Amino acid sequence: MKVLIVEDDFISRLVLQEILKQYGTVHIAVNGREAVEAVRMAMLTEEPYDLVCLDIMMPELDGQDALKQIRKMEKQAGISALNRVKIVMTTALGDQANVMSAIREQCDGYLIKPYNKAEFLDHLRNFGLVS
Repeated sequence: MKVLIVEDDFISRLVLQEILKQYGTVHIAVNGREAVEAVRMAMLTEEPYDLVCLDIMMPELDGQDALKQIRKMEKQAGISALNRVKIVMTTALGDQANVMSAIREQCDGYLIKPYNKAEFLDHLRNFGLVS
């Protein structure tokens, strides 16, 4: 599994990295602009990410806008909903407006910090990314 963690908080990055490193390659981006560029480059090299863990509150480009741009790139590339990257919003924002906005923009999951490792791994199992 190839994973991109998009998180501006160092501790949150470490926690996710510890959970995910045993399942495959883990890359890091510290803001939404880096995330969009990383996903674009992975698509161009035909080595796409399987999972993107995307924080919402970040500098330069927030997670909601990064989600929109990633889904737009996939659509323009003709990538079907079945084959697109799984995106889990990993955020401290659990309010209805943020949750509904992420769902409208086609996130695949929404986890609120602090992370529950078992719940996180359940999401990955449901996506078929881990057994």
